[in-house]
Amino acid sequence: MRESKIEKYLKDEVEKLGGLCLKFTSSIRGVPDRIVLLPENRIYFVELKNEQGKLSVPQKYLHKKFKRLGVHVYVPYSKNDVDKFIKEVVKNGY
Repeated sequence: MRESKIEKYLKDEVEKLGGLCLKFTSSIRGVPDRIVLLPENRIYFVELKNEQGKLSVPQKYLHKKFKRLGVHVYVPYSKNDVDKFIKEVVKNGY
């Protein structure tokens, strides 16, 4: 499945929860594709890949920096992974 279809699915699912799924652009290579904003000041960073996708070296490096700051980056590789992300978001307080 194309990454763009997974990205659209994520956007649609987030919007069903009343949130925003914003495209994240930056001058720094490796930043996650999307910022997910949900009610109650809930913010998530999401890097989308398809089933064959791999994280680049800059992405791995930046994800480690995020983790050291206590910020998790989710990396769904399929619609099923997006569903798991949504379930986690709902379970953790949405």
